[in-house]
Amino acid sequence: MFTGIVQAYVEVSEVIRKQDLTTFTLCFPESSLKGLKQGASVAIDGVCFTVVNIEGKHVFFDAMKETLQRTTIGIIEKGKHLNIERSFKIGDEVGGHIVSGHVHSMAEIVDVNTSIANNHILTFKVPNSLVKYIFPKGFVALNGASLTIVDVDKKNDTFSVYLIPETLQRTTFGFKEKGDFVNIEIDSQTQAIVDTVERVLAEKNIVVKED
Repeated sequence: MFTGIVQAYVEVSEVIRKQDLTTFTLCFPESSLKGLKQGASVAIDGVCFTVVNIEGKHVFFDAMKETLQRTTIGIIEKGKHLNIERSFKIGDEVGGHIVSGHVHSMAEIVDVNTSIANNHILTFKVPNSLVKYIFPKGFVALNGASLTIVDVDKKNDTFSVYLIPETLQRTTFGFKEKGDFVNIEIDSQTQAIVDTVERVLAEKNIVVKED
């Protein structure tokens, strides 16, 4: 499990593609290597991976067919940068929200707004099936970062987040442009509540119309 607090962004140093399997290597900073062992879990752009090998600063991971199809890991390239977070231990501070590393889908950046001083606003378009789980002031994990949703446009399947300078410095969001894709994980508690309410209403034959 993870907290959605990205610890660093790192460079992809090698990508080896085989049929339905991609092995990739990331160059970790010393601060992220301490205590890291083969078999440990690491969130990479929000996707939970198992460490398969460590050689100095280079950490190796394998991505299978399902991950390659569902997430942005399928389009990673050597020289690109990815967000990382080590799994949290019992007793660690949870500064964001509980994140599983099981990505639901990809979201497209449809607008980057920097016209307001000291504000960096990103707007994302998501699959329509996920919109019902997205609410203003709710949580969402984007490329592994726990972010608060600000604006939601359910008619256009979009929502916006505002990024503070610390987030831009610590993550890859400062490099993202319109047309780029990110991984999205819906807050599990929100999903459970929405699904439960829908099931109860369906059992009572109650239809709810959205504006």
